Amino acid sequence: METEELGLTEVLQKIKMPSDIPFRPSVDIPPKLTDMYKLMKQCWSEIPNQRPTFPTIVNELKSMAGKFGDSGNLLDNLLRRMELYANNLEKLVDEKTQELKEEKKRSEELLYQILPRSVAERLKRGLRIEPEAYDCVTIYFSDICGFTTISARSQPMEVVDLLNDLYSCFDSILGEFDVYKVETIGDAYMVASGLPQRNGNRHAQEIARTSLALLKAIDTFQIRHLPDEKLRLRIGLHSGKL
Repeated sequence: METEELGLTEVLQKIKMPSDIPFRPSVDIPPKLTDMYKLMKQCWSEIPNQRPTFPTIVNELKSMAGKFGDSGNLLDNLLRRMELYANNLEKLVDEKTQELKEEKKRSEELLYQILPRSVAERLKRGLRIEPEAYDCVTIYFSDICGFTTISARSQPMEVVDLLNDLYSCFDSILGEFDVYKVETIGDAYMVASGLPQRNGNRHAQEIARTSLALLKAIDTFQIRHLPDEKLRLRIGLHSGKL
C-alpha cells in the first residue's frame, strides 16, 4: 500500500534512511493470523541477533498450522518454499565460501612468489618485518646467451612462451635444493641460498649444485617455435655479506 501511495523510489529511500522508528509496511491482520504477524515483525528487526533463524521460523509456522483450517495447504506451501529457499541459500553460501577460499589460495600463492614465505606469513598476521643482516650468502645469476638474437627472430608471444616454459622448468628444479628464487627480469634469473633461512656454510654448495642441475636441464630444453635452436646459459655465482 505504501508503494502505491508514495512510489517505489520514496519507499526505498525511507527503508534505507536510519530512523528511531524504522519504516515498515502497515498490514491488516485477521485475528487468527496474529501469531504470524508477530513472527513477521520479529523478522523485520534492525538488530540481527533478534531476528529468528530459519529453523525457528519453520518450527513456529508448523506449530501454527493447526489454527488455519482450510488455509493449511497455503501454509504448507509457504513452508516448502521457505525450506527450498533456505536450502538454496545454504548452497549459495557454500559456493561463495569455496570461491573465497580459492581466491585466497591464489592470492597467497602470488604473495609467496613475490616475497619469502616467512616474510609473507608475518605480513599476513600484521606483524612488523625487521631488517636482517647475513654474514654470508651465495647468489646465482644467469641469462640466456644470444637472447636478443632469438627475440629478433620471434613474435612477442613466442618470446613470452619461451621464458615461461624455461623458467617453469627451472622453478620445478629449485625445489630439490635449499635455495630461494629472488626474481626474474627478462631473461635474467636470480637465486639465493642462505636466506631468508640461514643454512650455515651450505649456501655455496647448494647454489653450485643448483647451477649444475640447471645446466643439465638447458641441454634438453626445446624452444617451441625454434625446435632446432639450442639454448646456452651464462651463469655467475658470488658469495658474500648481505
